[in-house]
Order: sequence, then structure tokens, then C-alpha cells
Amino acid sequence: AVHLFVFYFGILADDTPPVGLAAYAAAAISRGDPIRTGIQGFTYDIRTAILPFMFIFNTQLLMMDIAHWWELLFTVVSAVAAILLFAAATQGHFLVRNRIWETLLLLLISFSLFRPGFWMDQLYPPLKLAEAAAVMEIAEGLPESGAIRLMIEGETLEGTHTSMTVELPLGPKAPGSERLAFAGLELREQEGRMLVDNVIWNSPAQLAKIDFDWEIKAIELPLEQPAKYWMYLPTLLLLGGIVSVQQRRRSLAS
Repeated sequence: AVHLFVFYFGILADDTPPVGLAAYAAAAISRGDPIRTGIQGFTYDIRTAILPFMFIFNTQLLMMDIAHWWELLFTVVSAVAAILLFAAATQGHFLVRNRIWETLLLLLISFSLFRPGFWMDQLYPPLKLAEAAAVMEIAEGLPESGAIRLMIEGETLEGTHTSMTVELPLGPKAPGSERLAFAGLELREQEGRMLVDNVIWNSPAQLAKIDFDWEIKAIELPLEQPAKYWMYLPTLLLLGGIVSVQQRRRSLAS
């Protein structure tokens, strides 16, 4: 996702300073002013600057975590529709010239098609928190080759207090302490708190920059959610309403 993100803005550099090669080439062909051509191209391009963020927030656009052919179909069709609607919103014209509220709704629809999981997460939280004291039992009960998500905090060697959420692999089925050791953690319980007693060198925990005496505050456990594709239904109904309104306006104008 990050590579595509950088690649996208690398392409944008062709019509913006300090490169501007495409702007100068276009100006040479049209016999126009290269500076004005570059500025005009920039006003078109910069509208799409938000789109590479979708690669990060919806990795299915990179064909990741797609298990069925119909998921691929949904992903491709919705992404193409979203980019076309985004263009219609930013250009101010769909079937006819947009009103302000129509542009705002088109942007909302485009976002919803790009990332339907955002709205589903608001309705059905994807995670719940479990007490840190249950970390051994939870680690033991998670599936083989699964991972555990820990909310952890502590003080760095530089004296800075930090908190973060890390996901650590657990490896094969085993007692909880052994699975946590596979991830690189040895824990101790002290006054009802779960503290890091040791971090194994070159382990996932060490690579995640977890340090000694850090405290596990909670464990994040996934919750079942309805398929995020259900959010396409209200999105398409809203799009249908805009199409109906603009078609009526276009027929009145003709």
C-alpha cells in the first residue's frame, strides 16, 4: 500500500514543480504557456490526492484478504464506481451540473463504496476488550497460527512513556505461557497487573519494541460482524435518489 502511495504521487510530479515534464510537453503540443498548463493540470490532479489513502484503509483494493470470486467482483466494481463518482463530485458535474448538496452526497457515496467497512464498524464494533489478567487463557484458546492483540504501555530507555497496540503471532497450539514465549514475551503477575518480565531477543515482541516491565493493559478480541457489503444497499439507494433528481432536472432543462 505504501509503495503504491509513493508511486501515485510520483506520477503526479510530472505536471507539478520541480519536474513538470508532462506540463511542458503538453504546453509544447498545444503551444500554450507551460506554467499555466502546469497550474491547470495541478488543479485537476490534486483533487485525487486523497485516493491513495484508500490503499491503506481498504487493502482489498490491493487484492488482499479476498477469498471468493464474488468478493473480487464487488471490490473491482465498487472501486471503479467510486472513482467515477469522485470525479463527478470534484468536477461539479454528474448527469447535470451539481448543486452543493449533491456534490457532498457524491463524495459521501464515493467514500462509502471505497470503504464500506467504516460504517459497519460504527454499527457493529469489530473488537472488544478483555482483562489483561486473562492473557494466558486467551492465548491458549486462540486458534493455531493465530495472533493476539495487546494494548501495552510502559517507559522507553529514553524515559518517554508510551502506549501502543501490537499484534503478536502465537504459533502452534500449546499452553498460554508457551504461546506467549513463541511471540517473545515472558510475563509476571504483580498486584493484579500483568507485566513483561522478559523479552526474547529477535522475537516478534522485541521487533515490536516492547521492553521490560511494560504493562499489558487489555487484550483486543475480534467480534463477529455482518458482511460489510450490506452497506452498499443504502449507498446505492442514495445514489439512485441523486440520479432521479438530476434526470428530472435534465429533462426539465431540455
